[in-house]
Amino acid sequence: MLTKISKALSAIVGLTVINVWLFRSGKSTSYRGGNASNLMEEFEVYGLGDFFLTIGIIKVSLAVLLLLSIYFNKLKLISSLGIAIMMLVAVYMHFKVGDELIKSMPASVMLVSCLIIAYSTKK
Repeated sequence: MLTKISKALSAIVGLTVINVWLFRSGKSTSYRGGNASNLMEEFEVYGLGDFFLTIGIIKVSLAVLLLLSIYFNKLKLISSLGIAIMMLVAVYMHFKVGDELIKSMPASVMLVSCLIIAYSTKK
């Protein structure tokens, strides 16, 4: 059962990260940090504008690895923990800039999902 949940979460998290970074980065959402209207502005709010491209490449790469982990189990731990770390930092940045709690919810849900995926590798 945990294996099926892990595979489903891997697909959801992987596709969500790819969607956010490749298809929705220029769009406004109610979850953007501060008053940002797109992902680049959000990184500016956090003081991380210089790292936008680097973080994007890392996140998309980890998301692809997480999707591949559905078929290649050896990729599951590193990809899920990698995204978990990125989401932990995202949650921290929302709190650092004083965002209301709701803005950190997507990153929080992805963090918990990645920890479940990582845990499933130990079973």
